[in-house]
Amino acid sequence: DLSGIPPAREVEFQIDLVPGVAPVARVHYQLALAEMMKLADQLQELSEKGFIRPSSLP
Repeated sequence: DLSGIPPAREVEFQIDLVPGVAPVARVHYQLALAEMMKLADQLQELSEKGFIRPSSLP
């Protein structure tokens, strides 16, 4: 249930990237299988509702 999320607002936001600099790569935080499954379900729901989208980074 996403009823606690505030309504969409007109906000200007951007992240300025530095040319030639690679994103920081880190080891993922380890989760128990049940936590990983819950996270996957939440991500799927948020993706289906258009709140998030897959990364476009290489």
